Amino acid sequence: MPSVLAACNLIGFVTIVDIARAKEFYRDKLGLHLVSEEPPFALVFDANGIMLRLAIADERPAGNGTVLGWQVPDAGAAVADLEQAGITFERYGFLPQDEQGVWTTPTGSKVAWFKDPDGNLLSISEHPEARK
Repeated sequence: MPSVLAACNLIGFVTIVDIARAKEFYRDKLGLHLVSEEPPFALVFDANGIMLRLAIADERPAGNGTVLGWQVPDAGAAVADLEQAGITFERYGFLPQDEQGVWTTPTGSKVAWFKDPDGNLLSISEHPEARK
């Protein structure tokens, strides 16, 4: 039985604490379009047609997984572009990452992680099946 949600647009949510730093990071470094500011509730961005609501809070909820990611056509090029904007990629001793911080999964996907100013873990990923 198909769900009504299968035909609906997805909205992403990320919790932020520092509004000014979040605007500078998501707008100026990541290049997302700031659609509206809705204090004290959220900043709203357009992420290639997907609404991204940065929920404003007094503190970020505990969590250590990736909260938001972008599928990119070339992980190495995306890392290089983001590094030019001042983004630093995470290095994990338990994963074999290349010199750019990109990990190649057993299925051939390539993933790299970075954090926003509030410590939310974000990622870029390249998926070979998406190129077919």
